[in-house]
Amino acid sequence: MYKLLIRPILFWFDPEKVHYFTFSLIRNLTKIPGCSYLFKTLYKVEDALLETEVFGLKFPNPVGLAAGFDKDAKLYQELSNFGFGFIEIGTLTPVGQDGNPKKRLFRLKEDNAIINRMGFNNGGVKEAVKRLKKNKGVLIGGNIGKNKITPNEDAVLDYQKCYDALYKHVDYFVVNVSSPNTPNLRELQDKEPLTKLLMTLQQVNEKKSKPKPILLKIAPDLTNEQLMDIVDIVNQTHIAGVIATNTTLSRDGLVSDNKKEIGGMSGKPLKNRSTEVIRFLHEKSNGSFPIIGVGGIHTVEDALEKLAAGASLIQLYTGFIYEGPQLIKNINKAIVAKRRL
Repeated sequence: MYKLLIRPILFWFDPEKVHYFTFSLIRNLTKIPGCSYLFKTLYKVEDALLETEVFGLKFPNPVGLAAGFDKDAKLYQELSNFGFGFIEIGTLTPVGQDGNPKKRLFRLKEDNAIINRMGFNNGGVKEAVKRLKKNKGVLIGGNIGKNKITPNEDAVLDYQKCYDALYKHVDYFVVNVSSPNTPNLRELQDKEPLTKLLMTLQQVNEKKSKPKPILLKIAPDLTNEQLMDIVDIVNQTHIAGVIATNTTLSRDGLVSDNKKEIGGMSGKPLKNRSTEVIRFLHEKSNGSFPIIGVGGIHTVEDALEKLAAGASLIQLYTGFIYEGPQLIKNINKAIVAKRRL
């Protein structure tokens, strides 16, 4: 129904406007008595075989929603009704910011992809916390970043502010230094600044009576040498794991007119590279840390491939937009069938 009726209508309109319209629609529908139950009945798969324990957290199922969809923690409760095992909010910054000028979100229909140059648009971490205080049992990841105006040498302070504000309200943290849409942000992926940033956050984290898992989200555009640095950094700083991968700057093989747009590309063309990165990290680290696999998951086979490559959990974003919530259900059913063997 989604792909035949709903998606064609939504795809007639501007992607960013459709995003906000969809948010309002889902929110209003779930206010109607019985609608939340209906969504859960249609899409949620409940089975003990789906339960997955990673970095000390018990996930009801291993299929999550990637950061960037619910940036400001406005719809996590409603989105969980579609069968996600966890929702990652953000990227959040200490102070709210508008992000980059519009238009900044583009569909590449022929490629089953999206290019975005949003630029960490969000209302600020404190506003998100107000909404997170109302959470009723959804497992939440907090994706954190720095403000655009903050120079890289002061970036650690921004990440620490976000950590401090979110600590009581999220289950795990994600340090985002891999978005291509904030000027010079990816420079923080270099070994020295990244080690310093993660060490500082870990020191703050370890002083807590109950430290929270901290993960690093990396770009798919890193070389093998840089990926080896990531393995070293994770083992040195003892963070909980890695999310592989963010969006790519590559435009290899794209045919859509919008391929010329500046920004990070997500969707089906990213599938193979993100899986390569997952497999490389898993093999070179001897599986010493968990990986959340994200990038180009549009089918059940794509999801199972990520898990087979070494991912402990997976996330959807563009695949959710193109395929709809049935994809979540189909993946979870396939995982149950595989774990029954």
